[in-house]
Amino acid sequence: MNLLYKNTNVHFTSIGQGNAIVLIHGFLENSSMWQEVSQELSRKNRVICIDLLGHGKTGNLGYIHSMEDQAQMVKAVLNHLKLRKYVVVGHSMGGYVALAFAKLFPSIIRGLSLMNSSALPDSEEKKISRDRAIKVLKKNHKTFIKEAIPMLFSENNREIFTQEIAQITNEALQLSPQGIIAALEGMKIRKNQTSIYKTANFPIQIIIGKQDPALDYDSLINQTKNTKVKVVEFPDGHMSHIENKNELIEALTSFIKRCNQKE
Repeated sequence: MNLLYKNTNVHFTSIGQGNAIVLIHGFLENSSMWQEVSQELSRKNRVICIDLLGHGKTGNLGYIHSMEDQAQMVKAVLNHLKLRKYVVVGHSMGGYVALAFAKLFPSIIRGLSLMNSSALPDSEEKKISRDRAIKVLKKNHKTFIKEAIPMLFSENNREIFTQEIAQITNEALQLSPQGIIAALEGMKIRKNQTSIYKTANFPIQIIIGKQDPALDYDSLINQTKNTKVKVVEFPDGHMSHIENKNELIEALTSFIKRCNQKE
């Protein structure tokens, strides 16, 4: 399905019936990453998957897609579907978007699950790294993508999931360089959202890969100290929907059931 948002085409899917679950993909990904997860969750819920700005079949809005820009677009899709309350699940950059969404619209969140994501803003070092990535992208975006995707998996899994890595890479190669740059610029300026962990009136779950090459394990644990955030740990990397698929589906199913009961 498609929606025209600010003269830009936004692509999304909606399957199943029941309480709404919104799945938000990460950087260099698209809504198809959720295919197996959404099939399982849609047995008892309505599952909405959305291509973020500059990703999948959704167009670009500008040079920078801030996390708030993305969140407002997600809200427009949910308004279009006449949905009022939802559990929001975000992977990596999708988690940053989910946090921005929760900050903007706290009263309509039934629950928030952050998968391989962080509530902290970019460090100065990370901002420099993103600027470096943008320079590489402007010269040769294909090289950047081909090098970036395998590095999201734990070291041992890079050989195990060669087929999946190839598929993700091929899909990412379809993205426009401008869409990728706009996402990097948006992540670079994102805000510190750790206060949500302490003030939220809805359940929060974070899913951590112990060997996640993209995120610091200790930092993720420290963010949740003295909060009611439920931490779920998997043994592998940044791509939990592939590396720990069955455990992820179980964790999300359990969390969603809890959120729906609380309602």
